[in-house]
Parts: sequence; C-alpha cells; structure tokens
Amino acid sequence: MSYSRSRRLFLGGTAAAVGASGIITSSGVSAASTMPKVNFGPKAGVAKLNANENPFGPSPAALKAISEAAAQGGAYYAYPAAMTLLDMIAERHGITRKNISMSAGSSPILSYAAIAASKKGRILGPDLFWDTTSKAPEKQGAPEIVRIPNTADLSIDLDAMYAAIDDSISMVHICNPNNPTGKILDPDKLRAFCIKASKKTLVLVDEAYNEIIDDPPKHSMIPLVKAGHNVIVARTFSKIYGLAGLRVGYLIASEENTAWINNYGMAGYTLNQTGLAAAIASYNDDAFITFSKEKIVEAKGLVMDALKANGLSALPSSTNFIFVDLGKGDADLFQAAMAEKAVLIRGTYRSYTNWSRVSMGKIPDVKRYIDAIPSSLETMYKKQNS
Repeated sequence: MSYSRSRRLFLGGTAAAVGASGIITSSGVSAASTMPKVNFGPKAGVAKLNANENPFGPSPAALKAISEAAAQGGAYYAYPAAMTLLDMIAERHGITRKNISMSAGSSPILSYAAIAASKKGRILGPDLFWDTTSKAPEKQGAPEIVRIPNTADLSIDLDAMYAAIDDSISMVHICNPNNPTGKILDPDKLRAFCIKASKKTLVLVDEAYNEIIDDPPKHSMIPLVKAGHNVIVARTFSKIYGLAGLRVGYLIASEENTAWINNYGMAGYTLNQTGLAAAIASYNDDAFITFSKEKIVEAKGLVMDALKANGLSALPSSTNFIFVDLGKGDADLFQAAMAEKAVLIRGTYRSYTNWSRVSMGKIPDVKRYIDAIPSSLETMYKKQNS
C-alpha cells in the first residue's frame, strides 16, 4: 500500500505562523538566528532502533493539526482539546469521560496507578515485563515488585500469577503484548484470568501495542471495564500513531478507580495543544495505521530472515520489535558493537543476558542493522573471549 508522507503540510503552516525569516526582536536580531541547534530525532547517519517508536509518524493529518494547534492555540491551556479527545475515546468504547484519565504519554498515568496501589499493598508482575512505571513507588520507599518467573518460552505464566495473589497484593500488572518479549497472550485465557484475579485485587493491563496486532479489539480487555470488573487498561499514542515525542496516553477504568488514581497525579493537566491535536487527527486515521503496520511487518520479515542466516533465532513478535536470542552471546556487548556502527538497540534485560531487543524502523535503518549483524557478532565474541 502506498502512503505519501509530506512535510509541507507542517512546514508550510509553521512558516505562515512565525514568518519564514524568524521573529525580529527589539534589538533587531532575528530570534531564529539565536536559536540553538536541536536534534529532535536521531542524528544523521544513526539508525535508532532502541525505543519501539514509529518513525513514519506523525501522519500528514497529524502534522497539519500540529501546525494549526501551535498557531491558534499555543497561548492557551488545552482543556477543550482534551475534552474532544476524551469524547472520541469514550464514543469508541461505549464509556464516559469519567472512565478515562489522560496524561503526557501513558507512563505518568501508569505510574500514578502504581503509586496508588502501593498505598494498599504490593504490585505483582511477571519476571520479564515493562516494569518501569510499577517500579516508581520503590523510589518512595514502597516494597519491590513481586515477580513470577516467565515460562520456558518466556510467556507470562497466568496460572502462577493467579496462585501468587494473596492479601498482600494490591495490583497485578500485565503487558499485552509483552515488552520486551513481543509475545501476546491468548485473549480468552487472559480474559478469564482478569475476571478471576480481579475478584481478589486490581488488575492492570498495559495495551501499548494493541493497535499493532491483528484484530486489536479481540485482544483488548477494555470490555471488562465496561462489565464492571476491577480492571484498568492503559493505551498510548506513542507507538503505532508515531507520536512518542508529543506525549499523549490514557487509562480506562471504572469511575471510582479513575478518581482514585487521579489523586496521585495531575492527569490531563500535563497535556499540550499540539500533542492533543495530533492525537485527535490520528485516532481514526486508518490509512496511516495500515501503512505503519505494513512497514512493521516488512521490517520484521527482513530481520527474521537475517537472524536465521546468521545462525540466530528470535521469539515470535506481535509488536514493532523483536527479542533476539544471541545463544551464548552477551546482549550488552552486542549492543556496544552495534553502537560502533551507529545502530542503536537495547542491551540486557534483568538476568536475560543473551537476549537482545531491536525495534523496527525505517527500512534503510533496519537494513543497516541487518548488515551489521555478522561483524557485530564477531566483535561481541572477541570481547567475550578476551
């Protein structure tokens, strides 16, 4: 599928708003000429494949909306735009504004949920998952996360997770699809787990990558919120929509849970006009979502073929990243070897020293990763054996 991504929509609107030659100050100096140079993305020549971003975004519709929002609304607080996005999300899922809490990306609202839960007990999660936000309360003296070993194939062990829920557990945290493994849970099994576990404690399902998978509604636990179960679901515009730098995320929960979690943060007050405008323009942009998913699938196919050609394997991925098994290799050394070639990937996660995560990106950058695999493996093994 072809999808033209023109920046003229953005650059033209911005030029019209501020003037092509910059703003002249009282001293007669152009403000543009005194602005320090900023790299808003990776430096030229760097393949940035370490943060699960979608570099094909923002979409043309989002770029146009960003320009208009900056010019027309940059001086004003973003409450009306936030209400518009709330209504769009509520309409799609058949809920109300009071069931939704937004923040600057999903990380703040996930952290608020963790902090709120930590006031009542401990957080339970698998050994390997995106635990950054659930670890936030530990900085305030809360107990460490209770971790349950993943299965032999690095799946989340739902039976063991359920068995570990006792009176000390105030929240269960699951990422689906999981990060960094990229694996997705069977929706029927996850749904049954959430219903059963939520009778004992709060269940949080982070669905940051839901829009990337096949048949997203089938895998979402949002209907459980509507049905009255003690479940909360987090979503973000940072992944498939390509808005990681514009910071819009949200949480869906019962009115009671939403109000309770909002006590521990500022929720939508952290949002801005341009991020909201981009999210509003992107939310129903099915053409851009389809285009992005096609590029992710293309990139994953190239990487999986290259890994096999180099004697490596990886977990099946339902996301925009791949978790690579380096065998007897060291993920940190492999990361360093790739960095020497200006290819940025992730290193070791917890004790999984032989597993390396690489995000999908623009196809030329993915091919740079592929081309660097043989020499990076060689460098890694030399350092391991030295």
